[in-house]
Amino acid sequence: MMTVTPQAADQIRTAAGQSGAEGMHLRVAAKRLADGSVNYGIGFDHERENDNAVESQGVTLLIAPQSRDLLENIILDYVELEPGDFQFIFIDRTEHPLGAAGDAAAKGGCGSGSGKCGCG
Repeated sequence: MMTVTPQAADQIRTAAGQSGAEGMHLRVAAKRLADGSVNYGIGFDHERENDNAVESQGVTLLIAPQSRDLLENIILDYVELEPGDFQFIFIDRTEHPLGAAGDAAAKGGCGSGSGKCGCG
């Protein structure tokens, strides 16, 4: 099951308030690329038929069927990668059991859904 850290949940709530997306959930998408890497996307959206709704840290995550397997053991975190550069990152618990940020994480992008995620 996908989870979010308390820091990510706080930023998601802040971004929802700033973008007028209160009452919407965070859609999380993942797609495997030809080179084997995974591309992640997040954005505010309304629940759709067949979505898997996951609650974590008081935030509802929406996951479409085609993304479920790729998001099964993922942690969404919000970290300062460089001074003043805060971003959402995706951490695969199967590859990095401690869930530590840094080299253990893949940066994600915004874009799926109808609202901005507030990253970057």
